Amino acid sequence: MTWSFQLYSARNFQPWSDVLKTLGELGYKQVEGFGGVYAEPSAFRADLDRNGLAMPSGHFPIDMLETDFGMAETIARTLGMKLIACPYLQAPDRPADAEGWRGFGKRLAAVAKRAEDAGLAFAWHNHDFEFQPLADGSTPQDRIFEGAPDLGWEIDVAWVIRGGADPLKWIGEHGQRIVAVHVKDIAPAGENADEDGWSDVGHGTVDWKGLLATLKARTPAKYYIMEQDNPNDFRRFASRSIAAVSSF
Repeated sequence: MTWSFQLYSARNFQPWSDVLKTLGELGYKQVEGFGGVYAEPSAFRADLDRNGLAMPSGHFPIDMLETDFGMAETIARTLGMKLIACPYLQAPDRPADAEGWRGFGKRLAAVAKRAEDAGLAFAWHNHDFEFQPLADGSTPQDRIFEGAPDLGWEIDVAWVIRGGADPLKWIGEHGQRIVAVHVKDIAPAGENADEDGWSDVGHGTVDWKGLLATLKARTPAKYYIMEQDNPNDFRRFASRSIAAVSSF
């Protein structure tokens, strides 16, 4: 399997030239972009090329996607992306009810149409808040998908779990939407507090061996992306994680 790495995980370990060199040496072949690496796309692309890395996917904020899609498209094409994902909705902007979340799904569907017209795939990337029950018993994630029946999904399994949901249930119900996977692990309760309770992949509580087998069998996902939201040692995380999953 070709492993990717979400560069957000290394945002505190600059410079980027050293980060990319390390990832290439550790055996990664792909990375996923985010806003912090888009300032000079051509220069960053050259650095990727020097280290034998591709960037087939990247995160873009909803504001840019809705108000300046042309800029997002230019960045994506310069860096070689095939998939763009919307990763988050700030708390003040989140709808309060099912109808509001359905409406947000429709907004994502409109972005997906623009991406499709540009020859790019599009997906929504979840956190935990999408799985908190609404007053009617549904979840925001249910309603987003209702408003966007054909929306792709970059599933962040660990955030699904932290949201109190069963990832196997969601994979079973929406597997055909899943075009990319964030491979993230959760430390045992009370451990790794300085890393916000996250863990190196394969060294936490998530059954990644079983989940990877299920995801490969039940979804069309092309990209499997290592991520840790707050590692205290990016090289250790990147190294131990790729070693663990390679042994499954």
